Parts: sequence; C-alpha cells; structure tokens
Amino acid sequence: MTATEPAKQGANTDIAAWQDPVPFEAEAQGLSFTFFPSGKDRLERLLGLITGANRSLKLCFYIFANDDAGTSVRDALVEAANRGVDVTLIVDGFGAGAEDSFFEELANAGGRYSKFSPRWSQRYLIRNHQKMVIADDETAMIGGFNVEHDYFAPPEENGWHDLGLTLKGDAVGGLVSWFDQLEQWTSNPKANWRAMYRMIRQWDAGTGSVRWLIGGPTRGWSSWAKCVGQDLQRGKRLDMMMAYFSPSPSLLRRIGRISKNGEARLVMAGKSDNGATLGATRALYGYLLKRGAQVYEFQPCKLHAKMIVLDDAVYVGSANFDMRSLFLNLELVLRIEDKQLADTMRAYLAKHVPVSEHITAESHRRDATLGRRIKWAVSWFLVTVVDYTVTRRLNLGL
Repeated sequence: MTATEPAKQGANTDIAAWQDPVPFEAEAQGLSFTFFPSGKDRLERLLGLITGANRSLKLCFYIFANDDAGTSVRDALVEAANRGVDVTLIVDGFGAGAEDSFFEELANAGGRYSKFSPRWSQRYLIRNHQKMVIADDETAMIGGFNVEHDYFAPPEENGWHDLGLTLKGDAVGGLVSWFDQLEQWTSNPKANWRAMYRMIRQWDAGTGSVRWLIGGPTRGWSSWAKCVGQDLQRGKRLDMMMAYFSPSPSLLRRIGRISKNGEARLVMAGKSDNGATLGATRALYGYLLKRGAQVYEFQPCKLHAKMIVLDDAVYVGSANFDMRSLFLNLELVLRIEDKQLADTMRAYLAKHVPVSEHITAESHRRDATLGRRIKWAVSWFLVTVVDYTVTRRLNLGL
C-alpha cells in the first residue's frame, strides 16, 4: 500500500468523528503555555481572563462581530470596567463588523475603545490583523482567532479550526511594550504612516530563544518576515499548518529546498469561506510536490490555524503565510526555540493528518485542469493584493 492510501482511507472514515483536541500544556524557555485547539475552550479561557483581571486588560482583534460571541466578550469587558479594571480595546476599522454604537456601553463604563485606520487615508491600506489579550500585564493570550461566533463554533457546525494559547512568564513584558506603542499610535488621529513604518522597523525582536516578531509594511523585511525567511534558508525540517498559504517566490523556493533536501509536511485548508485562498494555495502544489513535499488538506471543517515548526523553532500567532501577512498586514508572531516544544507541536500537527486528504503528484495532475489552473492563478493574484474580507465575497467556483 502506498503512503497515499492510509491518509485517504483515514480521511474518509474519521472525518465525521473528528473532535477538536482538548487543551494541553507545555513548559519552554521559562514560560508556561496552555494551548486551546477547541473553540469552546478558547472562548471560555478568553472570558476567564477578562472576568479574572484585577488591574488591566489590553485587547486587540482584527474582527469583533456583533453576534452572540461578540456580545458575551463585550459584556464581560463592560463588567470589568465597572469594577475598576483599566480596559483598552483596539479593533481593525475594516475587519471589525461591529459598529461604534456596539461599544458605547464599554466607553460609558470607563473603558477605552479605538479603531485602527478608522477613515480613508494612506493608513487605511494597512490592516491590523493582530489578535492579543493581556490580563494584568502578566498573562497573554494570542493566536489566529477573532471574536465572532464561527471562531468558537464546533466542527459539526463547520466552525473555524484554530489554535489559541495563553502564556505566563517574563516574555509577556515584551508584548505589553508593543501593545502600548500600538495603542498610542491608534488613538492619535494625527498619526501617519511613516510613524508606523518606524515602529515596525525599529522593533527589537532580539536574538534569543523567545522573540516577539512584528509584521507590517516597512522598508526592507519586518522582523517576522526576516526571521522566518532566515530560518527557512537554513532549515532542514518543516511542519506547517496554515489557513492561507501563498508566499513570495523567494520564500516558496526556500520551502522547496527543504522539501528536496530535508523534510516538509504541510497541512493546508481543504475547506474555507474564502475560495480564493484555497485556489491560491493549490496553484503552488505542483512546485512543492515535485520537490518531495508532503501536502495534506484538512477536511473536517474550515481551517484557520497558523503554526510553523521549523527545526527546533515554533512559530504561533496571527500571521498566515501569504503576501499580505508577510509584507503588508500588521501581524504578531511568537517564536520559541525549544526542541521539546517543537516535538510537542509536531505531534499535535500529526493528529490532523488522518483526517486530511493526502495531495499527491498524481492526484494534483488529475485535478489541475486548464480551467482550474486559470482560477488558481487568478486567486493567487487576488489574495496577494486584496484584503481577505473582500476576496471572501468573490465566487470563483472553488
């Protein structure tokens, strides 16, 4: 039996029975982590951080919706502000679905609420795609999830399969420093694009085993793009679970080199509410498969997770591996170099392989008809230049 057969057989038999993994803990580089693969667990922990805060809450989200999930989080923030907690909330002006009136009660309770790029200008081109929560400057929660029902819904409702994590330790102080700079810029109506360039360019991620990497538009590569690019240049083993995958040609070649000379295992989205992102990813399969990459598409539900394990380094945060997340959107990524943690996260990724379709060179040739290749090429172009919320509305038949 070929390597393809068990993966496809597993996908066919196990999809309906798939349940999001339970939370799991890890220690690495003096930090305590708890990972939350399940939406209900992420929401419960998010609300727990808010209700348990005593002094301060600092939050930033790309999407904050006026639905049941958004209302529960907002009401918890209002209650926190009413009991004297210093609450600061930043949402993206383009991605957030909730109107200003939705947050009036928070402002009336003494909380601070601001929108990133609230009006048409040069700065409106930038999307704040970061997701973070900091409670009492001691505990942080990051990941790929937004505040909207689908990001907490179970697989049987085709909710987003994502990954959130909390961490405690000295590294939280670095995130507090970045949030304070971000909030100062966002709340200043006169802040210009050049100031944001400088913030990103001057951010010092350090060279240690734990680094907060910031992505965004700047001269040269941001700390996020530069660091992952350097690791790919010299890497030998790559495991990636990625919702949106359409990197630059130079980074794709580096993944191809690892695939050819080492080992590359990629778990991509098989389902999404954004067909253009699926097409953009599939446009690159041929190149990767020729070089020996193992490619899988996750089948139980929509995939929104963003995780890279590159040799002994683990990357987790808000960034997809596409042109917008690498070079345009503001992103937040935590890089931890720790072999034990890398092994833990590789084992976590491996749980997704049996419920994923194994894409082989043969199956990809069969699927890559002329019409589909044209749609994939158009998709790749669109997702490199157009915001996710726009491409999500396009129907390309994918």
